[in-house]
Amino acid sequence: MNNKGDSAMSEKKRKVIPDEFIPEVRSRVITLDNKDYLLQNDAMFTFYERSIGELSPFFLAIRDEKRILGCKCTKCGIVRVPPMVTHCPDCDFAPTQLVEMEQAGKMNTTPPITYFATSLFLDKAPFGRGRVILKGADTALSVMLYTTTGILVPGLIKKGTEVKVIFRDERVGQISDIFCVPTSELTPQQVAKKGLQESELNWEAPKEPEFPKPSKEDLAIYKQSLKEMQALASKMSQSKRARKAIEGWKRSIAVKTKAGEFAMFINNGDFRIEDKKLESPDFIIACEDPKTLLDGLMYKGAITDSVIMKKLWISKNLEFNTIFKLDRLARFLVMEQKEKKAAK
Repeated sequence: MNNKGDSAMSEKKRKVIPDEFIPEVRSRVITLDNKDYLLQNDAMFTFYERSIGELSPFFLAIRDEKRILGCKCTKCGIVRVPPMVTHCPDCDFAPTQLVEMEQAGKMNTTPPITYFATSLFLDKAPFGRGRVILKGADTALSVMLYTTTGILVPGLIKKGTEVKVIFRDERVGQISDIFCVPTSELTPQQVAKKGLQESELNWEAPKEPEFPKPSKEDLAIYKQSLKEMQALASKMSQSKRARKAIEGWKRSIAVKTKAGEFAMFINNGDFRIEDKKLESPDFIIACEDPKTLLDGLMYKGAITDSVIMKKLWISKNLEFNTIFKLDRLARFLVMEQKEKKAAK
């Protein structure tokens, strides 16, 4: 009986595609007719390697040399980036030649910003997605866009903004190996440097918003808002459903407002708020009016929307995921309260 039971359990645990048949996500180079071609596979989508073909030199230059290549027509001189053609369609298919491009340029359009990404890009959001015309190029290159000043919000990067190409420290030969930041956030030496990497940027010193001096009314609002948020945090920590929103998550957050500063702690389901300053928080939230954050925790408005609308600032772009979890925390508590009320 036990053997049959074990066999049945084993059958249930078997996957449709066994792990040993799922290929490793990777890229490699093969040489054909004295030319190098980049092959890639992404196990999330396909079990087959695909060749990057004639674009291989472009991606290999990014991966191995931290260079951006374009192609220049030998007849009309037009420069296309990326080097998408080997023969110019405007000049009776005159041959093109690979040329190295400058690594700075101007935005061709105002980029939309992705805040809520799919699982494939979750670790990269929020990010902008736009097209930059590099110096010396006649076509625009599609790139991701970031800022070192905190959270990326609308209006920070727009059409005409000068940006610099940044190379990721770990590169595999994909367009996501590069991204751009405004040159106004860099030193002249960084702007001039070729092959500038993300680890060479200062991500740890974003510029916090400045608030005016608080009035007596502001101080009273702060004290009352803090009291209400602490009560909410206590209820959230006692809610089984709300705790799931921050399960496995740990953060210490400094919250700065016009009238005072306090701390929020997330620790694997526990959520508490203390009237104290933090010396080394994981990140900073700044909002002039503490009621902005209070409304979000009361589920009267999304905290993520407050970030997007510039009512609330965070010091680290990737901590938008934590803000999203705070929204879920508020939503789950309200849902549980409604279910308990309906059950009576």
